[in-house]
Amino acid sequence: MDRPRPRTAAHAQLSSATGRSAPGRTRRRRTLLAAGLAVATAAGLHAAPGGLAAERAPGPSSEPVTFLLAGLDKRAGLTKEQKDDLHVGGKACDCTDVMMLVQVSADRGRVSVVSIPRDSYVQFAPHVEPERVRKESGEAKDDGGRDAQNAPSGGLTEHYGKINAAHLHGGPELTVRTVERATGLHIDHYLETDFTGFAETVDRLGGSRVCTDKPLKDANSGLDLAAGSHRLDGKQALRYVRARHVPPSSGDLGRVRRQQRLVAEMLGDLTSDRVAGDPVALVDAARSLAGTVRTDGSLSLGRLVSLGRALRELPDDAAEFATVPIAEFDYRAPQWGSSLLWDRSRAAAMFAALREDRPLREEPRIQPPPGVAPVALPPSEVPVRVEGSGDRADRLETGLRDDGFAVAERRTGEPGRARRPVIVYAPHYERDAHVLATALPDAELRPRKDHGRTLTVLPGSGPVTVAKVVHDRSSVEGAPVGAEQLRCAEGEAAGGHES
Repeated sequence: MDRPRPRTAAHAQLSSATGRSAPGRTRRRRTLLAAGLAVATAAGLHAAPGGLAAERAPGPSSEPVTFLLAGLDKRAGLTKEQKDDLHVGGKACDCTDVMMLVQVSADRGRVSVVSIPRDSYVQFAPHVEPERVRKESGEAKDDGGRDAQNAPSGGLTEHYGKINAAHLHGGPELTVRTVERATGLHIDHYLETDFTGFAETVDRLGGSRVCTDKPLKDANSGLDLAAGSHRLDGKQALRYVRARHVPPSSGDLGRVRRQQRLVAEMLGDLTSDRVAGDPVALVDAARSLAGTVRTDGSLSLGRLVSLGRALRELPDDAAEFATVPIAEFDYRAPQWGSSLLWDRSRAAAMFAALREDRPLREEPRIQPPPGVAPVALPPSEVPVRVEGSGDRADRLETGLRDDGFAVAERRTGEPGRARRPVIVYAPHYERDAHVLATALPDAELRPRKDHGRTLTVLPGSGPVTVAKVVHDRSSVEGAPVGAEQLRCAEGEAAGGHES
């Protein structure tokens, strides 16, 4: 068994800087850390007034700098009124609910953000199991038949488990070392915040803009947004980033992408002339971070400012966002339940690109094959019927069968009046409709409440185009994209707060 690696200066300060708080001290709970990311990155994107920098600005020959941002699902100390106000009821797990890797390239010309899904099933770094965890775990075995959490008292163990539980088993230090083990990356700095810290930081920065082309509603998180553009305050932003039941991108990957959208918008705000061009506003933003996000002791304001001096000319499209590729979304791990298994080859390619300081968007091994569009569901699980006759209907039916869709027996009918194909579907099956629309990129989506389970395609009078698709949920909801693809379109006016 490997022994724990020697601790770096950042590791050595994690226990004292971000370890478990004594009663009455600042509590750290679950949050996106979008504000922490946005402020930390923006503070590193621009210079601050003289006298704040504690070290010389790194130049093009510097090494990349990698941050791990973490948010805890921990509600101890919150009153019922506070929980209701933040809409964070339920049972806490004292685990890391959100993780983001943020890497600033060596030439300070790129920022890469990679979200790590909380239910990722990985091997923990060697550690001594806390007694309270040993008592709760019983005689658990991992899927290799090894003791999952039952090394001899005081001995080292390196069991498998969900990556979000590393904090429960060994605090920030084990969290960092487990992420390093899983990714092969060296973590230079660690940041951690909580529900209230997130909300306060968003408020101090003047809120955050989000845009949606359809209403977003999730009873569990309290999210309720009308279609359009909104500037959210801290509490509203917390609901937005915690929502998991928002079709068609439900679940953790859809939630992670919304988190990335909010981060991209905040980065846009913080790199605007309003903040970047105003030294006082920039320092205020950096101090907001210091007041609401806990860090390892080696991450000083001077360190952020020194990065900023080398990042003043960062292009608008230099920030990129991705999620670790997933191969299996419902792996039933003994003791741990439903978990996520990484796509080993694509995850390895992603982390290799980061280690080698290369852009994720230029790594072909992470992307689907050229000329193939990814979809979030297997086409074989999407029943569809072409309604019509003639050559266009024939070509549509053949193309959809070639893509693997469950094509039902055709119904004859008059040619469609519209030029574009029309997809008719029941609102409950909106996700299926989006999969079908990916294969029919020219089609119009038309929901109808009384429609049955099988989606209907009306051919239309125009050309027939059937795109080749492949089931690749990770690429639909987590493929590398530039920040400009996640932000609101230029010219969209910010609307009111959520209802």
